[in-house]
Amino acid sequence: MAKQANTPKGPSQRQLSVGEKVRHALTEALQRGDLRDPLLERAVVTVSEVRMSPDLKLATAYITVLGQSELQPFVNALNAHAKYLRGRLSPALRQMKYMPEVRFRKDDSFDNYARIDALLRSPDVLRDLEETEGDDDNKEER
Repeated sequence: MAKQANTPKGPSQRQLSVGEKVRHALTEALQRGDLRDPLLERAVVTVSEVRMSPDLKLATAYITVLGQSELQPFVNALNAHAKYLRGRLSPALRQMKYMPEVRFRKDDSFDNYARIDALLRSPDVLRDLEETEGDDDNKEER
């Protein structure tokens, strides 16, 4: 059997499944309001994605906070409470051999989506689309 070329692989099905379970458990823990942090008590924190390491021992949770443009203070507060949150995850993830260590990062994907959307709605792109549609009409007439 020939070896396949070294192409970067995406996450395994197991990583995706466990990541979604961790995301769900984190969301429940944050909704209960168990954290006694003044910054986090008044914030609506959304866990948009959790990426698991290949050995499932490290979970990176990407967060966004409703109505906040500066996320770093919230990320720092959540990282400070990461061990406590890890303990709150235990009942929901008791089938796992190791309880993953959780790290929090800010989620920039929504900013990227907004930037791409703004580019697609720009006058230059709209003009190019109209020109392309005009070329298609000319081909149909021939």
